Amino acid sequence: MSDRRLLLGHSPDPDDAFMFYGLACGKIDTHGWTFEHVLQDIQTLNERARRGDLHITAISIHAYPYVADRYALTSCGSSMGDGYGPMVVAREPMSMDDLAGQSIAVPGEMTTAFLALNLALGKGRFRHEVVMFDQILECVAAGKCDAGLIIHEGQLTYQNHRLHKVVDLGAWWLEHTRLPLPLGGNCIRRDLGRPAMVEVTRILKESIRYSLAHRAEAVEHALQYARDMGRDLADRFVGMYVNDWTIDYRPVGRQAITELLRRGHEAGLVPRVDTIDFVDA
Repeated sequence: MSDRRLLLGHSPDPDDAFMFYGLACGKIDTHGWTFEHVLQDIQTLNERARRGDLHITAISIHAYPYVADRYALTSCGSSMGDGYGPMVVAREPMSMDDLAGQSIAVPGEMTTAFLALNLALGKGRFRHEVVMFDQILECVAAGKCDAGLIIHEGQLTYQNHRLHKVVDLGAWWLEHTRLPLPLGGNCIRRDLGRPAMVEVTRILKESIRYSLAHRAEAVEHALQYARDMGRDLADRFVGMYVNDWTIDYRPVGRQAITELLRRGHEAGLVPRVDTIDFVDA
């Protein structure tokens, strides 16, 4: 592979498609870099990050402690749940306490949603089964699991399956920390060298800015990845997770990551990360 050709991993979802519209469609200057887009679900991308397969990849913040020796977080590209986020849903109304001992379908053990669920309910206080994120609603509706942990567009479409929200983990996190919930980010491999890491991060940020400045055409591009969503719903979903936080974490966003991983470590859920490395651009 050419030294100027990079593998860029992200999920086939409208928010990521929106974010990288400028890059994928040749709308911005890449300064001689060529990006090969690798579209896979976030659990798979987390696993590939642990192997160091991709030069740049979307990653769950939960997974970052496991790859911090090989990757740094880019200052742009975050998905922050500012008072909202992954949800637990069930067929019948119930409380968080009712989830104790129940079987919960989850989208992956390395997702931030799963970390937040363990922080909210307590490690070992529920049973879980890993199910592809886009099959969880049907899994719960069919009675295969007692409840489901939903991410992506499921947060907006779960009522179509006659399911009930038990808890919004983004709202739970805000109540307990007064911080947004840092769900995902982008990370870049350290072996590219710091100058290249900074330059590539700057290109990613320019793509995000371009998409936000050309929202209608970027949403149109993202619609091809909008499962069960029309334009209005896709635009709403994109707005939830591609916004000012995505351009830069800023001090509050960085504090949120530090606090999430600190609490995760104290609960025995993630390894300790002494210093979280951000690449600024």
